[in-house]
Amino acid sequence: MDRTEKKEFVADLRGVFSKTAVVVVAQYSGLTVAQMQNLRRQMRQAGAKVQVAKNRLAKIALEGTAVASIGTLLRGPTLIAYSDDPVAAPKAAVTFAKDNEKFVLLGGAMGTTALNPDGVKALATMPSLDELRARLVGLIQAPATKLAQLSTAPAAKLARVLKAYADKDAA
Repeated sequence: MDRTEKKEFVADLRGVFSKTAVVVVAQYSGLTVAQMQNLRRQMRQAGAKVQVAKNRLAKIALEGTAVASIGTLLRGPTLIAYSDDPVAAPKAAVTFAKDNEKFVLLGGAMGTTALNPDGVKALATMPSLDELRARLVGLIQAPATKLAQLSTAPAAKLARVLKAYADKDAA
């Protein structure tokens, strides 16, 4: 890479750091090319992306961004996973780490909040944004459904009581 390419790369990476909701840092030492391709495929399916960058260039790109706290994690062969959904990248990274012991989570950042590996794992267990929206819609619709059931329940109860009296009189 010559100097202009490095400047463009740093500018692109700074744009990524300033726009994304969450960034996960992991070591990938010892992974095969096929495993890296599998990781990229899983991340893409989850709505996240993976970037391998020189640590020195990544640290330059981190300066002045909200996720600058991950700069201390950039030592050795590291990769950066990021996504707009706060749960997508951590979920895909944790899933991949379970299957591949050479893939080690180092931590990450969500906005200005620094995350340790346990924080990334905790974030991965949370439901995605779409799941939360579905739950919220379900909660909003539930009272209306219960109200409709309650409005029809008294009539049904009255009909059962009248039928019971009719059956009693017939006997």
